[in-house]
Amino acid sequence: MHEKFEKPYDPQETESRIYQMWEESGLFNPEKSIEAGYTDENAESYTIVLPPPNVTGVLHMGHASMLAIEDLLIRYHRMQGKRTLWIPGTDSASIATQSVVEKKVQKEEKKNRHDLGREVFLERIADFVEDSKNTIISQVKAMGSSLDWSRYAFTMDETRTNAVNEAFIRMYNAGLITRGHRSVNWDPKGQTTISDDEVEYKEETTKFYYLKYGPFTIGTARPETKFGDKYVVMHPDDERYKEYEHGQQLEVEWINGKITATIIKDEAANPEFGSGVMTITPWHSAIDFDIAKKHDLEYEQIIDFYGKLLPVAGEEFEGMKISEAREKIIEKLDGKGLVEKIDEDYVHNIAIGDRTKATIEPQVMEQWFIDVNKKITLPESHITGIKDGQEVTLKELMIAAVESGDVDIIPNRFNKIYFHWVNNLRPWCISRQIWYGHRIPMWYKDGEAKAQVESPGDGWEQDPDTLDTWFSSGLWTLSTLGWPNNEEDLKIYHPTSVLETGHDIIFFWVARMILMTTFLTGEVPFKKVFLHGMVRDAKGAKMSKSKGNGIDPLDLISEYGADASRFALLTGAAPGNDIPLDVQQVRGYKKFTNKIWNVARFVLTHTDGVDLSKRPDFSEDDEKDLEELNAMVNEVTEHLDTYRFDLAADRAYHYLWHTFADIIIEKSKEELEGDRRSTVQWKLYFILITVLKTLHPFMPFVTEEIWQSLDTKESPYLFVAKWPKA
Repeated sequence: MHEKFEKPYDPQETESRIYQMWEESGLFNPEKSIEAGYTDENAESYTIVLPPPNVTGVLHMGHASMLAIEDLLIRYHRMQGKRTLWIPGTDSASIATQSVVEKKVQKEEKKNRHDLGREVFLERIADFVEDSKNTIISQVKAMGSSLDWSRYAFTMDETRTNAVNEAFIRMYNAGLITRGHRSVNWDPKGQTTISDDEVEYKEETTKFYYLKYGPFTIGTARPETKFGDKYVVMHPDDERYKEYEHGQQLEVEWINGKITATIIKDEAANPEFGSGVMTITPWHSAIDFDIAKKHDLEYEQIIDFYGKLLPVAGEEFEGMKISEAREKIIEKLDGKGLVEKIDEDYVHNIAIGDRTKATIEPQVMEQWFIDVNKKITLPESHITGIKDGQEVTLKELMIAAVESGDVDIIPNRFNKIYFHWVNNLRPWCISRQIWYGHRIPMWYKDGEAKAQVESPGDGWEQDPDTLDTWFSSGLWTLSTLGWPNNEEDLKIYHPTSVLETGHDIIFFWVARMILMTTFLTGEVPFKKVFLHGMVRDAKGAKMSKSKGNGIDPLDLISEYGADASRFALLTGAAPGNDIPLDVQQVRGYKKFTNKIWNVARFVLTHTDGVDLSKRPDFSEDDEKDLEELNAMVNEVTEHLDTYRFDLAADRAYHYLWHTFADIIIEKSKEELEGDRRSTVQWKLYFILITVLKTLHPFMPFVTEEIWQSLDTKESPYLFVAKWPKA
């Protein structure tokens, strides 16, 4: 027996050494595994692309959970002999990264990006990203993630940039990407449009005002937007207002005097809410904008891009911040007798930017959009229900991919949410007013526009905007495999086997990957989507620094080891459910790690020189022990195949501790002294090897360390050994 078993198991001494050994073997790369003879070249492929962590951040518990689940899947399928590939990568997180570097430059140099200029500022970002990227990679490795690092991808590297440009140009040429005026989310602090997923909603208690608008009563929490309200909308079937006709005009007294109001009959008005009548502010409300477009109404900007009132508000209010103007506007309306009542405790959600925490202001702007309702012809389709050459919209492709089962969402209760979101999907605004990101490959000269990567010639100017980060993320399964140039890898590894991610980004990332990939390739990006929940504290509360209940996964690894940390996360990983995590659990699984070590020490101390190729004659009791082992392997395998990682972990845990350690080893101690010694040795050694294999995807470090001490083993590394068969 190896002398290392004379000491207790030490994860701090072991884990980095074991990971270095794995990396140096090169066998996380499936091609090298094939060359070495551990994988059959014709084996079925199994591919996962890592959801790329942002380069601005550090590993948090959500990442740790994701890495534990994905590495479990990868190690399990690799041991099943599949051509297994797990592709690593990081995301540029353009808005967040630019914001961090801007603050850094401001603090250290008292300058802004405009002082530096675009080129110099982007060089500063590149330096920051390189440092941050290396930090993230080291943290991912600390979790034991068996990624093929030779394929590391970054959303802003050359291969990914080529894919982004190619996708944009193809979609533009197909008429799917257009430029036009629509309502968008505007961040007045970040000075850019942001996507829906970059908007957070914060509950706020404020005042709700009931105002007299001619013969009507309207309600609003935002009187500062009402200067341009000259359309009053009511439901066409509302009996209370049947005397009014669509298009009818009437004069009403308003904030700055009399205005001419026009009646609009539209189903968007809710007869059950308030008086059933509303005025609309098309420039500062996406819903109002849709009503205005539908009826070809005029609309006017009231609030500028810095959150201040424009001249339309009149001299009294022009240039005033909307937060300051609100009460003053109400005072003026009240002086005219136009305030009917004020509700002091109105609770509603306000939209704020997730990076800047600024209140988001809907604005009508000329931006680039992907039209999800435009009919396009799909030349070649591998999607069930969609034929080659069929005319479809992107929405129809997104629905068909999931409805047909080509993409299987686990748990399937999220299908309903997915379909609801897709059916209500609006044109996707993909342009951003920032410098860091993929610059839009559009060129302009004398009213002419061209979509191409390089400048068409002298006098042409490139669009200054960059693309939404989710545009490049939407290509992730394709771009990480070298699309559009690497046909060989795409043929072998695409569609990928499973996308594992949090259920909170099913729309923003999962849906957009389906949107982009089905159009560009005629196939789905992945066959399954496994949605994990949020990691919460032991009481089920959301972890946060302000609450003091946050847990740093690197602290857990440092204290208890990666194996114990992973196991604690996996035991709570039921599909779609939030994962409660208590440090006491992790401490408990550190004891389990020690138990595995002690079991191995006992077995290896008593089984020197066992030849597993010679199966001895077993007693009924031995056969029963092996049947229990088989049952455990079968159940763990079935649970892993059905994505019940929690049940698989639980079954393996109880077998090792309560069956193997407490029963089989205990009764063997006496038998090892008698004439059944060789039979019992064979049984113990065989069970140990089987248990190590079964536990390896969950707890890779301790199992690999023990494997390295075995005299009889089928492969030099446990992670390329064959999964046990009953």
